[in-house]
Parts: sequence; C-alpha cells; structure tokens
Amino acid sequence: MSEAIETLAPAADAASAIKGLKKNGKQWHDNKTAFRPRANQTSWDKRTTERKALAAVKAKEKEMKEEKEAERQRRVDALRTKRAAKEERERFQKMEEKMHKRRVERVKRREKRNKMLKS
Repeated sequence: MSEAIETLAPAADAASAIKGLKKNGKQWHDNKTAFRPRANQTSWDKRTTERKALAAVKAKEKEMKEEKEAERQRRVDALRTKRAAKEERERFQKMEEKMHKRRVERVKRREKRNKMLKS
C-alpha cells in the first residue's frame, strides 16, 4: 500500500506542472506569474547600511580628488614662480648691459625691500 502512495505523489506534481495549452495559441511564451511589487524591497537596516557605505566611498573619492588637485596646483605654482624668477633674472641682465653693475645691485636691493613691505 505504501508503494502505491509513493508512486502517486510524483505523478501529482507532474500533473500540476502541466497547465495545458494557452488559449491564444502562443505556447512558446512563458506563463505569467502574479504581480508582486513588494517582492524586491529591502529592509530599512539594509538600506541604511548601503547608504552609509556609499557615503564613505564618495567621501574617499572626494578626498582623493582634492589631493590630486592640490598636487596639480602645487606644480602649477612652482612653475609660475620659476618663470617669474627667470623673467626677473633676464630683466636685470638687460639692465646690467645698459647700467653699471653696482647701480643694478642697488636697484635689486630696493625692489627686494619694497616686496618685503608689500607682503
């Protein structure tokens, strides 16, 4: 008797899986399932942890971008000061061609004093 019950159980599962032919004749389409809009919702705790993780990632990205920008700005400033020093050297060389060397040195010292007073 137990053998007969065991053989009927798999047959019942197979029968429930076969639905029959579709009315519209499009048997190649999958059968539709029930519309459950809340099926993919996550819990509040999970969403808050995801938000915290995303905020941490964004903060790290921002920090890295700021470091990169600071390094770039440092290089730009170094290049700018180097060019300014070169222009000043060239200017004093032109002055030395026209004037006496000691007078050019006096002008340099005076300009240096004026720069110190301005800053």
